[in-house]
Amino acid sequence: MYAPCADVGNTEMAKGGRVRRAFRVSGIVQGVGFRPFVYRLALRYALGGWVLNDSAGVGIEAEGAAEALDAFAAALRTEAPLAAVVASVTFSELPPTGEEVFRILPSPAGTVARTLVSPDLAVCADCRCEILSEADRRHGYAFTNCTNCGPRYSIIKGVPYDRPLTSMASFRMCPACQREYDDPADRRFHAQPNACTDCGPAYRLLVGGVEEEGDPLARAREIIAEGGIVAVKGIGGYHLACDARSEEAVCRLRRRKHREAKALAVMAGSMGAVYRLCTVSEEEERWLTSSAAPIVLLRRRTDALDGVAESVAPGNAYLGVLLPYAPVHLLLLAEDDLWVMTSANRSGEPIIYEDAAAQESLAGIADAILVHNREIVHRVDDSVLRMTAGGRLMIRRSRGFAPTPLALPSPKERAVLAGGAELKNTFCLTRGAEAFLSEHIGDLMERSVLASFEATIAHYEQFFEVQPEVLAADLHPAYLSGQYLTARAAREELPLVRVQHHHAHIAAVLAEHGYEGRVLGAAFDGTGYGADGRSWGGEFLIADCKDYKRAAHFAYLPLPGGDRAAMEPWRMALWVLHGMYGEELERRAPQFTAELPAGWQLLMQATAAGVSAPLTSSAGRLFDAAAALLGVCRMNVYEGQAAIGLELLARRARRAGAVLPYRVNRTAEPMVIDFVPVLRALADDAERLTDEERAGRALDFHVTMAAAAAEMLGVLAVQTGLRTAALSGGVFQNALLLEQLLVRLGDFRVLLPHLVPPNDGGIAYGQAAAALARMEE
Repeated sequence: MYAPCADVGNTEMAKGGRVRRAFRVSGIVQGVGFRPFVYRLALRYALGGWVLNDSAGVGIEAEGAAEALDAFAAALRTEAPLAAVVASVTFSELPPTGEEVFRILPSPAGTVARTLVSPDLAVCADCRCEILSEADRRHGYAFTNCTNCGPRYSIIKGVPYDRPLTSMASFRMCPACQREYDDPADRRFHAQPNACTDCGPAYRLLVGGVEEEGDPLARAREIIAEGGIVAVKGIGGYHLACDARSEEAVCRLRRRKHREAKALAVMAGSMGAVYRLCTVSEEEERWLTSSAAPIVLLRRRTDALDGVAESVAPGNAYLGVLLPYAPVHLLLLAEDDLWVMTSANRSGEPIIYEDAAAQESLAGIADAILVHNREIVHRVDDSVLRMTAGGRLMIRRSRGFAPTPLALPSPKERAVLAGGAELKNTFCLTRGAEAFLSEHIGDLMERSVLASFEATIAHYEQFFEVQPEVLAADLHPAYLSGQYLTARAAREELPLVRVQHHHAHIAAVLAEHGYEGRVLGAAFDGTGYGADGRSWGGEFLIADCKDYKRAAHFAYLPLPGGDRAAMEPWRMALWVLHGMYGEELERRAPQFTAELPAGWQLLMQATAAGVSAPLTSSAGRLFDAAAALLGVCRMNVYEGQAAIGLELLARRARRAGAVLPYRVNRTAEPMVIDFVPVLRALADDAERLTDEERAGRALDFHVTMAAAAAEMLGVLAVQTGLRTAALSGGVFQNALLLEQLLVRLGDFRVLLPHLVPPNDGGIAYGQAAAALARMEE
């Protein structure tokens, strides 16, 4: 259960039958009640000594009977606090001193930070009871916490994790809170954010910039009940809240936030409210009620008697649902309430977390702002996940998970900073065998997001005291993350490793699973800069972490008008229809052409001539084309809208899916899958189809892509002898495609991403793993 250090010295330096040992505990062991846990453990086994936090984790010296120390060491792992993650427990022997009293010592100044800090934790059951109990002194207090829950990463300014290095430093504990903090038998023993109404942070409500009198939470509830919108400052930033049952309120929020169609998250007041709204599996409920408390995508009940406004998730059979995870949420929402709880930001920008920025930016969106006086040091947006046939699928990894490190296959000597992608950006900083994948940053095209990217990198380097020795970037010359790293490499004279986008997707899966051999990788996404200078996105690779070979891909198609095709799926569909019907297009597809902008004929001429029509092998653009051809979506208001709509349509099919004709060129190098015949089959007389027939063809498209991918992986397995496949890329967020493909890969070992997103939010982790593998050459 525990491991000795390499140099343990004498094993029995007894004094009066007593033994003394120095223990080192590493992992997520700060901010989770580990020192009080150790204290109580020492009292149980009648041990003397001390425990402290330092920059390497938790240090312990304990003295007592040898059998008691053995049991103590085992319990450090087996009985650790729920929020702790014990990576290792080591010990060495020391001469006994006769010490009989056990103490918690103050933290010394550290030299090299090796600690792992807990992410922010959802309110625990004990604190929940106190908040809701009229007899408790913390009844109705919106900042109640203990060693098992509450803010962590979002309030920490430095390590070790002690109150003076958090944004709670300015709140001096009252005598009652201080007694709890000092009492080893109390749940709040050394709980750094400990506070109450007499000494801690407080909320106030601003309306038109003026503070409202009375109970701010009660007034905020009234505004929501009246159909208003309230900006709520929580743990990692501000959220915009309104009554999810009110069509008028939700539409007003959409107009003000400029979020036209993308689904909004719903916070339910209790699991009972969730049950009435959605079907919930045991695993989904486990995540909803976990200390991470992410948004979980759930299937809506078709028989729900009490639902949400249609505008919450227009035409969507799924809802992103979360439960109250901060005390303020418990006090705002009644058990039956359903509130929209969406990040307070404009599309693509990071969540707002500073009070001045909130009052400036949200004044025209929110009718009131609920603000507190505890500083949020680090913004952290909500995490999002869904359950699929392949298990947990992380869509956004942020609050509740970051900055918990991911593992690398083996300890590495050199530290790497990987910059990630342009969209859904995260970065990754490595230290030894640890990879610190940042919280969700956002889309770097926005100036505010780029500033957040650079500032958060600086924070991670300072926080973990790591100076990168190698930089890793995408191949794309225009990525702002790559430009930042290129400039830094020149300035600091550091090596810069370029990692192809889809290789990074596969490397991330391999690193997560600790898989160091070669695999067959299928990387399907919207776009990624290819080694040939073209836009890749439907790739079959023979790869390990260090390198890859492009073995096959979907056939290149032109992007009419260039990058605009990603936001305007009608362009890809038009190219398919133009190839089918030529001059007969307007007669054969009158509804489609009637909705086209003027000049579409010139667009087709330019595309045929190769003008503003770069080639792409993107699987994502195939989904776009299919969606537009079936009338699902011809303009993407948000990224992935067409593909999401196509999956939802396919789920409504009442028949089994059929495999449509496609072509495979096995003699080409690399091999090519031509999906144009599939698109033409979808388009054939599409305007005359009933809704049921359209759903059937949408299902056919998914089934055919899964069949084509399985066929190609099977061909490559025969050629290479490899029977392990790794799947990644944003397209594999499509649960229907994934389940269809997994059925067809029954005799493969399939590696899927579970800890990191398959989309570009996981790219940085793969870049780091690839760069480190190359450094070992």
